[in-house]
Amino acid sequence: MIQIREEQPDDVPFVHALNASAFETDAEANLVDVLRTNARPLISLVALDNDDIVGHIMFSPVELDGTSSPKIMGLAPMAVAPDRQRSGIGSELVIEGLVRCNESGAGAVVVLGHPDYYPRFGFVPASTMNIECEYDVPDEVFLVLELAAGCLAETVGTIRYHEAFAKAI
Repeated sequence: MIQIREEQPDDVPFVHALNASAFETDAEANLVDVLRTNARPLISLVALDNDDIVGHIMFSPVELDGTSSPKIMGLAPMAVAPDRQRSGIGSELVIEGLVRCNESGAGAVVVLGHPDYYPRFGFVPASTMNIECEYDVPDEVFLVLELAAGCLAETVGTIRYHEAFAKAI
């Protein structure tokens, strides 16, 4: 049975190793380390199977320029141990992470992610809400989810990620 909980200081090397193993390069693992130190508020959750960390997800604040927007969080990165992918761990992490974002007062969450995966949680193309990404990415991979219904109704602008993302991309 998988348990989801907040990342603890003793988890840091295991989270780094997990992210390094789940992606082709160490960029995401290094991004997590920088965000952990420099981004606030931060939501960082781990998935445990017994005492083994088999998944990780992080949410950090983003800014919507051109407007006084609600608090918006960016989901990135999310990693699941390669031998445990496609077993529901990622979904459990996303669901619990969205709950935590909502509890923290976030009005919305954005993600640069797979267009067939994130819509199952309610994400829609951000362009449908007049929101663009600061990075040149296809429309179908930059997605948004309103946690507070209608909070983005009057918004127009570009999402700006923490500067650490520019180094990771």
